[in-house]
Amino acid sequence: MTTTPLDPTLDPTLGPADGIDPYAPSPRALRVVAGCGFLLLAACFVATVVAVLGDAVSGDGVAGGLVTAAFWTLGLGAATGVAALAAPRKGLVIAEYALAITAPLLALMD
Repeated sequence: MTTTPLDPTLDPTLGPADGIDPYAPSPRALRVVAGCGFLLLAACFVATVVAVLGDAVSGDGVAGGLVTAAFWTLGLGAATGVAALAAPRKGLVIAEYALAITAPLLALMD
């Protein structure tokens, strides 16, 4: 099998230190996963609203600082999702999902 210098993935002399990761997800796949993150953000928004309204009815009726932090977290998750769509990076997609899941947890802790 001969390798061409135009295809660095087939060159056995190149290693992971050369900046080529054969197992990295493609930018298109990252964009799809980031787009699906908006569905998770919507579901987490509904869960956060339900948690806040449940606390307002059965609790003391006063929203604390964690409720505000929960809604800010959802906004930051949406901004991170837009950034992940514009410039697909694995870290941005992970941050989008982490921020989405954190919001209902913060609302439940209040």
